[in-house]
Amino acid sequence: MRIVFRCDPALADHLPRPVPARAILPDWLRSMPAKAHSEIHGREIRTVKQCPPFVDAMSHGFMILLPCDMTVRNGAFSWDWAIPAPSTEGHPRSPLSFHVAEQLAGAPFSNGLAAVKFNSFWTIELEEGWSLFATHPVNRHELPFRLVTGVVDSDRFTDAGINFPAIWSDPDFSGVLPKGMPIAQCFPVPRAAPDLVFERFDEAHKAAYEKTVTEVLAEPGVYRKRFRAKRRHTPAHAV
Repeated sequence: MRIVFRCDPALADHLPRPVPARAILPDWLRSMPAKAHSEIHGREIRTVKQCPPFVDAMSHGFMILLPCDMTVRNGAFSWDWAIPAPSTEGHPRSPLSFHVAEQLAGAPFSNGLAAVKFNSFWTIELEEGWSLFATHPVNRHELPFRLVTGVVDSDRFTDAGINFPAIWSDPDFSGVLPKGMPIAQCFPVPRAAPDLVFERFDEAHKAAYEKTVTEVLAEPGVYRKRFRAKRRHTPAHAV
């Protein structure tokens, strides 16, 4: 999968580039213990740090990053971002804009307030037949907002940036959102609808099920050692 990011040439030296999600896993995941004592089990058990599906979900795709430090005080947002004027007409210069609350009327996640909208400074081009799935950074509940998930046909919509609306979920937050903080986790998804096939276990599938479950319960690391696909690092190229 080749993903092409483009930006206004006047801003190229001022923007943090999107990065593979695996490159900016949070500090809390790195520092959390691999094992913790369970009163119920009466022994040490593995934490989610050793759960490949948990970590792989956080490592999947790429992250869009906040382009500058942003200060939040008493519900007000401010920033000091000295960048040149974009050379492209109609291009945003502000890192943030808003959706009025009425645009979310009836949505169960609306808090009755305006939604923040992280403006994009990169266009994204995918290969034919693929769309871009954009969601809140996976398992990142410490962030004071919740991104609204969306899908964009980025094999066709390639000439303008994708903006990322979010619900501000922590009204008590006061501080600085740092430049480079992940604001959206994105990954390509095929646009073709899947065929859903339903079958009953035959004897071979029953035997395979019983064998796999027995092995998984008998020792740790079976999924990681035998079933987890190796992730390959894909280098970035300037275009």
